[in-house]
Amino acid sequence: MYAELDTPALIIDLDAVRSNVTEMAKTAARHGVGLRPHIKTHKMPELARMQVEAGARGVTCAKLGEAEVMADAGIGDILLAFPIWGEPKLRRLAALRERARVRVSLDSPDVAAGLGRLGGPPVEVLVEVDTGQHRLGRPPGRPTADLVAEIAAVPGVTVVGLLTLAGHAYRSRDAAELAATARREGEDLVETAALCAREGIALREISVGCTPTARYAAGVAGVTEIRPGTYIFNDTTMMRLGVATERTAAARVLSTVIARPTPDRVVFDAGTKCLAADGTGSPGWIRAAGLPHLHLDFLNEEHAVARLEPGHEDELPVGARAQLIPSHACAAVNLFDVAHGVEGGRVATELRVAARGAVR
Repeated sequence: MYAELDTPALIIDLDAVRSNVTEMAKTAARHGVGLRPHIKTHKMPELARMQVEAGARGVTCAKLGEAEVMADAGIGDILLAFPIWGEPKLRRLAALRERARVRVSLDSPDVAAGLGRLGGPPVEVLVEVDTGQHRLGRPPGRPTADLVAEIAAVPGVTVVGLLTLAGHAYRSRDAAELAATARREGEDLVETAALCAREGIALREISVGCTPTARYAAGVAGVTEIRPGTYIFNDTTMMRLGVATERTAAARVLSTVIARPTPDRVVFDAGTKCLAADGTGSPGWIRAAGLPHLHLDFLNEEHAVARLEPGHEDELPVGARAQLIPSHACAAVNLFDVAHGVEGGRVATELRVAARGAVR
């Protein structure tokens, strides 16, 4: 299995990537909404360009460092879905605005005031709304409408819309609960925008959607944009939520069996420094592709310790390889300098994870 690659290695199934990118682009087009994928999942300009060529209006970035990498690669329409604070970052944002269209999300007049001092054309901002994750933003309705009015009064910024991330959807127990959370996500923002409009502030952008909710939220009347990220690679979390399958899980860590201490125990050469620690210990949190009888028990920094079901003890001798699907693709990809793109079962190209470690 990919004998030319030393392990552990990050491999990307480019056939699955293209299929995933096309499917989400068609979903957005079918509902008449814009698609602005979050590149924090892949951090690779080549894949961002693939998404744009398939119909995305631009990209979403979490940090300035990611946005700078994307702008350097020719991506010209960027949403920075993170509050920008402090003079060093404001100077970088000013430089970034000279080579790309950049919008910024925020949830405070203090952050808006800093953006307003940049000079030049007003900074377009989206006000973040807390639709249930309880991370950033005020609740929908009156609390957010009041915040929008405060921010709209700040010189040098223009409030163009509302933004949310329904991260609490990851706790959904079934498809019905997931769909309801997604619909509520969109409806909360649409209703809040209507309240703002009645008070004289027209908002043209309603931006929603993580990968689990995007396909549902896209169908809410009034939503204008979805921002899924993980869909390009998927992971075991998306599989658990029913929005991905092993076939559509495109990012995998190729790993080698380095020990068989007992008949049922298998030890691989990839631990938390390759697979990340997200979801540790939950059922199916890391899966070995094509090996349903192998169950990951725990990770250390450099080891993955797994267990074979009875009757399969003769499988996976020392030197055997397996493709381990991570629980959180975004965190796992950020641990590698390069990824190996595979097509038709063969290594086809090498992709640099160009925005790896871009946390500022």
